[in-house]
Amino acid sequence: MKKCLLFLVMVLLLTGCGKNDNDLVMVTEAGFPPYEFYENGKVVGVDIEIANEIAKELNKNLVIKDIAFDSIINELKSGKADFAAAGMSITEDRLKEVDFTIEYIVSEQVVVVRNDSQINNIDDIKDKTISVQLGTVADQYVTKNYKEAKVNRLKKFLVAAEDVKNNKSDCIVMDKLPALELVKKNPELKILDGTLFEDKYGMAVKKGNKELLDQINKVLERLISEGKIEEYTVKFSEW
Repeated sequence: MKKCLLFLVMVLLLTGCGKNDNDLVMVTEAGFPPYEFYENGKVVGVDIEIANEIAKELNKNLVIKDIAFDSIINELKSGKADFAAAGMSITEDRLKEVDFTIEYIVSEQVVVVRNDSQINNIDDIKDKTISVQLGTVADQYVTKNYKEAKVNRLKKFLVAAEDVKNNKSDCIVMDKLPALELVKKNPELKILDGTLFEDKYGMAVKKGNKELLDQINKVLERLISEGKIEEYTVKFSEW
């Protein structure tokens, strides 16, 4: 009898830990301004504005989960989150694991160095020590194209900035908009002229979740047509 009662309690606990049906859970990595970042203890940014519009369309309560970037896909696959918005590049490898929305942002990947760096051209980094955020398209690009480089894969861009400032790394490869924010807050750093490569962002859902994917696409298409995404970008980019 005691075993039966214990089993019943465990079942109730487990079922009670599920996601609220009225919640729309967005997973992100909130260290990527202007897309998602903390301001006065709250996650804000371009993707958050879009997510609020998605939640409004679905009549849901938006819940934001801030985790490590390289854990985002697993969060979707496990069902712990409904969708991901984190400046996520649409790549063939990721498409095997999750489904992506339409492209809603085109980004430029640039190179950040110290002001006194001897590196003056983006073509000069092929045999240098390059910092990237773990699991990003910059990580994949540098790994594939710069075989002679030493790649430092880090969880946060702020750590990468400190490494470059302290000469532990020669440069950072990252999205241009967050890079502009980074150098604004770290005057010892600068962005080299030129674009290393262009990238396109989408939001992601669990593979096969076509209903949610279509709903998010509907909102994205409306916001793009209204010019809202450009407005959000200007709003959260203060350079």
